[in-house]
Amino acid sequence: MRKTTLLIGLLAVLALVAAQWLSGTLLGVATAQEPEGVEVPVLDDWAGSGHNDAEAEAFVHWDEDDPAEVPPACARCHSTPGYQDWIGADGTTAGEMEGPAPIGTTIQCVACHNEATLTMDSVVMPSGIELTGLGDEARCMQCHQGRHSTISVTASITETGVTDDDEVSEELGFSNIHYFAAAATKYGTLAKGGFEYESKSYDGNFAHVEQFDTCIECHNPHTLEVQVEACSECHTGVVDVEDLKDVRMPSSAMDYDGDGDVEEGIFYETQGLQEILYAAIQDYAADVAGAAIEYDAASYPYWFTADGEGYANWTARLAKAAYNYQVSIKDPGEFAHGGKYIIQLLYDSIEDLDADLVAGLTRIDAGHFAGSEEAFRHWDEDGEVPGSCAKCHSAEGLPTFLKEGVNVAEHLSNGFQCTTCHDALPEFTRYAVDEVEFPSGAVLSLGEGVDSNLCLLCHQGRESGLSVKALFVGLDADTVSALSAAELLEAVSEATEVLDDDTVSDQLRFLNVHYFAAGATRFGTEAKGAFEFDGQEYVGLFEHVPTHVNCTDCHSAHALNVKVETCGTCHQGVESEEDLEAIRISPTDFDGDGDKTEGLAGEVETMKEALYEAMQDYAAENADTADVVYDAASYPYWFTDTEERYATWTPRLLRAAYNYQYVSKDPGAFAHNGKYILQVLYDSLEDIGADVSGMTRP
Repeated sequence: MRKTTLLIGLLAVLALVAAQWLSGTLLGVATAQEPEGVEVPVLDDWAGSGHNDAEAEAFVHWDEDDPAEVPPACARCHSTPGYQDWIGADGTTAGEMEGPAPIGTTIQCVACHNEATLTMDSVVMPSGIELTGLGDEARCMQCHQGRHSTISVTASITETGVTDDDEVSEELGFSNIHYFAAAATKYGTLAKGGFEYESKSYDGNFAHVEQFDTCIECHNPHTLEVQVEACSECHTGVVDVEDLKDVRMPSSAMDYDGDGDVEEGIFYETQGLQEILYAAIQDYAADVAGAAIEYDAASYPYWFTADGEGYANWTARLAKAAYNYQVSIKDPGEFAHGGKYIIQLLYDSIEDLDADLVAGLTRIDAGHFAGSEEAFRHWDEDGEVPGSCAKCHSAEGLPTFLKEGVNVAEHLSNGFQCTTCHDALPEFTRYAVDEVEFPSGAVLSLGEGVDSNLCLLCHQGRESGLSVKALFVGLDADTVSALSAAELLEAVSEATEVLDDDTVSDQLRFLNVHYFAAGATRFGTEAKGAFEFDGQEYVGLFEHVPTHVNCTDCHSAHALNVKVETCGTCHQGVESEEDLEAIRISPTDFDGDGDKTEGLAGEVETMKEALYEAMQDYAAENADTADVVYDAASYPYWFTDTEERYATWTPRLLRAAYNYQYVSKDPGAFAHNGKYILQVLYDSLEDIGADVSGMTRP
């Protein structure tokens, strides 16, 4: 109530300012004078800002035109009457321009403070996509969004009828995104401000941290300056705006521009890619388009021939790359607004011009921060991440689960944030987790308060051998997914009937353990992540050596890569992650291929291949089943030979498929608990009727 009263009061004050301003406008005055006896808050801050620079090109560009007026296409962002017209604050229809605006105004107080902006919380981007739930930053984003997008650039090329990307056409031209399109940069693929190449995926909204997630939380809304003192709380060494160029966080561990420097700020990474792209554009223009090209950021139309004429030898490929180059240049704060999105646009443009040039460059972050990838982009069309997925596929899901003990739907995320695992900033302390419940119902721990228990909350899979058993006692897959482990165990224990092992049942459906269930693998039979066969014994926790018993002992917590240099201390010859596959300690030939020197990874792979072949043989020999084909990259993973979803499951085939998928979805299974995996594969082979006489079960 108090906040609303203050806003109404402020609007009343601004109305007085508006009256004073409107009378001044008629005389061509571009200032907002303070009414006598009324103190307007932050007036001095605004008066010295870029929004009130009455001599700037942004406000005087049309002074010499005839007639001297700001045309509708420009007025919405280059005059106060135009902005009010656009948002409907003058009583006209919002989202439409009624006509040109008079010259002589800047962006006055009443542009942003009026009844229309009081409730504004969405904006339609040039792509036609509406971003909603924005709050006050929607006022900024009406203008700081650019004027073009993937959609318009594609349309401009399509309209020419050109079908060859390398064909020069006089119908083609350059699309200029315009200046300071910070919102397009920040919202990435959710706004599609850059040119996004087909078949590529891109980062979404760069969310930063909760307290600094909007335009006006990072910039003073009146002076427009970056609030550097707030940045320095987390980014040590930041004293002024220039220092922000040196900022780089552990979530940006890749060498994007390939110069070997992973300590430089993201600004310099994007700068390095800009230089590579500009050189590629020049080479392509000379070699393919047939005319040299040069760029001048300060002169329209920006791209010129060597003799200073506007460039005209455009091809579709060149137009796309030039547009993305301009996108990266015209937002001077791009490295902070959405650097990863810009990196992807630059990388893809370089690759499209010359694929050889991206050797040594990096486009995608480590998995936890790979905002462009399916793990975080899967729900873009839905608008939110559902509760069943949010814990591990959103930035806020894990903290919510730890605080409330439940999973709820969360906002779309662009990868994890610092606050996903760290409970306090800038101290960067981590959430304390003592024990973790697995899908089987087992409650396990790597030690009280050990940081790696955090990893186990997600790297545990979503199913277990218990889930699969529950299918065989008559529960359908949806029911299995909805029940707790305790309820599943009760159902399995009390069941009086079990499906016949070799009878096809339409109630059976494949259960996907999900990706990277390394924690379940590591704990072996204690977690019971795989399907374990009755009457068999399985190994438990793989303890390795005392100095390397936790996830973060072997993996970098942020880059996620294996700390290969420490592996090489004991395992001679290990210099890369690929070398880890050659490690073996046991002299036993588990897979029976006669090779006792291959790494444990090779033993696992041979038995996995044998299981796949045995599954196909089983399906072919059983008259009631169709051929079964596996595709690791396509849900639901198992198909018929005609690419239909596989549906003729028997219990025997289903448990083999589950274990095959279990091993496939943990690519480091051989290292996490190789003996457990070999036991699971051996038993699956034996159960489905394969010849295991030459193999050895650990």
